[in-house]
Amino acid sequence: MVYDFAETRAGSHPRAFLGPWSGALVCDDYAGYKALFHTGVTEVGCLAHARRKFHELWANHRSQIAEEALKLFGALYAVEAGLQDLDADERRRIRQLRARPLAEALHQWLRLHRLKVPEGSAIAKAIDYSLGRWAALTRFLDDGNLPIDNNWVENRIRPIALGRSNWLFAGSLRAGQRAAAVMSLIQSARLNGHDPYRYLRDVLERLPTQPASRIEELLPHRWTSTEQAR
Repeated sequence: MVYDFAETRAGSHPRAFLGPWSGALVCDDYAGYKALFHTGVTEVGCLAHARRKFHELWANHRSQIAEEALKLFGALYAVEAGLQDLDADERRRIRQLRARPLAEALHQWLRLHRLKVPEGSAIAKAIDYSLGRWAALTRFLDDGNLPIDNNWVENRIRPIALGRSNWLFAGSLRAGQRAAAVMSLIQSARLNGHDPYRYLRDVLERLPTQPASRIEELLPHRWTSTEQAR
């Protein structure tokens, strides 16, 4: 997993980070991503972001319309819950069979209720978010390799986001870039089944004598601890 640090939220930063890469990008409606979708990157919406807007209305105001929407979103997630251990082809087949009709019902419900709610209201904005991004939000139905949402990543960056609020300042652009590099190593170590503390301690002890030609041996996906190597 790789983290990046940027001074602003300008769209030039994700463009520079991704470079010539083209593929499916799971994201929210952040305006900075928009230019990427004209350069070979496919937009994949996060259904959790769409659902969250209705959940907030239900939790804060007990909106009955929002409650209805949550039930429809919930039906899609119920289907998805049973697909985690399947291969991509089988996942796509079941999504087409069971999830697509539910998505079509949700779409119809959104369009119908948009005609009934006051312009500019919170519920109208929640509905508009889903309708405006419908193609991206339902792209997962046609590709078993795509997730229904971006929660897996968000759960892993949440400690960073919370820490950022506490730190407030990285100190400088270079310090922010260094922090992103360190966080990338820590999270990658976790993803590869390593204890981050043991990994970093071992790497820092070996760095002074590690030949530059073999530096890649210390990357998380290639690392073997000194104790294991003995």
